Amino acid sequence: MLSTIQFSSFSDFIDMGGYAFNVWAVYGLFAIFLVANLWLPLKKRKSIIRNLKRARKGQLQDQ
Repeated sequence: MLSTIQFSSFSDFIDMGGYAFNVWAVYGLFAIFLVANLWLPLKKRKSIIRNLKRARKGQLQDQ
């Protein structure tokens, strides 16, 4: 399979047979979604932990 994927130069690789915009746009969107799917849950987790600590601290002060 790899023998069929050949480019004569790096600029041909970047051009992607005339479909460069479509190909690189898809790669870009994939990278954005990948980063978002890694970063947003970590951000949400941090927020949940902060809220739980705040609630726990409030409960301890009420006692």
